[in-house]
Amino acid sequence: MLSATAWVILAGAVATYLTRVGGHAVLSRFERIPPRVEAALNAVPAAVLTAIVAPYAVFFGLAEAITIAAAIVLALRLPTLAMLGICWALVWLLRQAI
Repeated sequence: MLSATAWVILAGAVATYLTRVGGHAVLSRFERIPPRVEAALNAVPAAVLTAIVAPYAVFFGLAEAITIAAAIVLALRLPTLAMLGICWALVWLLRQAI
């Protein structure tokens, strides 16, 4: 018998697969994607990232909020791996200090 966690993972995988297949099925019917649909699709990654990151900035404490602000600034200047390493160290240090 599968655990509750395994069922949640399986349901998430099925939902993700159906969403991707459904989206492809709908978009493949268009000869050319309308500009408004293309603009909406281009906004999806930023919306998903915001939905993942925003709760940490609001509900998880000052260390996380400061680290997210630093990550935004560092992401404009540094390669991704460097930014991730610095922010990992920063959140660890801030959690110890606060």
